[in-house]
Amino acid sequence: MSRFQMGDMVFAAQDLFNEALEEDGSSAIPGVAPDALLVSAGARGVVVNVGHAQEMPNEEIYLVRFETDAEGTLAEPIGCLSEELNEAGQ
Repeated sequence: MSRFQMGDMVFAAQDLFNEALEEDGSSAIPGVAPDALLVSAGARGVVVNVGHAQEMPNEEIYLVRFETDAEGTLAEPIGCLSEELNEAGQ
């Protein structure tokens, strides 16, 4: 069973950055500079999907839309590993 389910509120456990791809150093997220800050630690988000990367079949990846402002505007979803997220209230 997944640690988080679709619709769960979560928080970023750490600052999350757009990691550069190992193959060529390009951006993992198109249109965002490699190593750019995507989400600050403590940001609130909602899980919108749960899956696995083909390269890591035993590791769950959570697609999370984090809030971008005080009004609760949600950013485009980003993939997060379980250890990069905290449950609400932690």
